[in-house]
Amino acid sequence: MIKIEHIAIYAIDLEKMKDFFVKYFNATANEMYHNKTTDFKSYFLSFPDSSRLEIMTRPEVVSVDKNPYSCGYIHMAMSTGSKENVDSLTEKIIKDDYQLVSAPRTTGDECYESCILGPENIIIEITI
Repeated sequence: MIKIEHIAIYAIDLEKMKDFFVKYFNATANEMYHNKTTDFKSYFLSFPDSSRLEIMTRPEVVSVDKNPYSCGYIHMAMSTGSKENVDSLTEKIIKDDYQLVSAPRTTGDECYESCILGPENIIIEITI
C-alpha cells in the first residue's frame, strides 16, 4: 500500500501555525526539532486519523504573495465529518478574525465545504 506519509510547509511564525492546527483541527504537536547549525525548526502535527503535517521554518524563509491559480500547492482540505461541523468550525475560525474565502456551500461536484485563509494566507478547505 502506498500513502502520503506527510506533507510539509514552511512558515514564518511557526508557533502561530502550530497553535492554529492544534486549536481548530485537533492536531497534536511533537516537541520542536531545532537544528542549531542551520537554525531550522520544525514540528510534526499528528491528526486523529494518523495523517501528519510537518511545519517548518528557518531564517531564509520569505513570505510570497501567490496567485491562487498558479501551479503548485493551492490548498489543504480538512475533513470534519458532517455538514454541521463544517458550519460550526467555519464560524468559529471566522470569529477569530481569519478571512472567509468561500462560505459553506454545496459545490458543483456535490461536496459540502467552505474555505478560509489560515495563518500566513494558506488556504484551508473545510469539508465533510
